[in-house]
Amino acid sequence: MLRKDNLRIGILYGLLGPIIGLFLYYFVAFYTRNVPFAEFLGYLKQYKTLLTGVSSISLIANAVLFTIFINTRRDQTAKGVFIATLIYGITVLLIKVIA
Repeated sequence: MLRKDNLRIGILYGLLGPIIGLFLYYFVAFYTRNVPFAEFLGYLKQYKTLLTGVSSISLIANAVLFTIFINTRRDQTAKGVFIATLIYGITVLLIKVIA
């Protein structure tokens, strides 16, 4: 599945990458302080500056995926990762502005 050059696969990877980045951020920064995951999500809702930091670090996972797919000449998959990155970025921006 990693060898295919497919837009849908790229979008799927692009949507999963930031989620994995979010969990990594939680385990590095909050799990070591014995903060439950539900409480961490509450912090994200309460502190918008934390949301910005977490989303930036989470989207680094997509930058890594995008680079891998571009360097291996899987342009359609890279395009899917880029589309998912835009969706996440716009969603975070809207959350910060509206909420």
